[in-house]
Amino acid sequence: MAKIKITQTVSKIHTTERQKRTLEALGLRKVHASVIVEATPQILGMVVKVKHLVSSEPSK
Repeated sequence: MAKIKITQTVSKIHTTERQKRTLEALGLRKVHASVIVEATPQILGMVVKVKHLVSSEPSK
């Protein structure tokens, strides 16, 4: 399965509680933190929900 690199680019201050929980579920705790995860439909759906807070790219 393909992997993607997700980086938090914006602070989670002034976001909804649901978006904060989504970031934590992705493993992102601080700005400029990055995680490499499997590109499952569940993960991709979470990225879409917080797309204004993160950037994503295919992992090598």
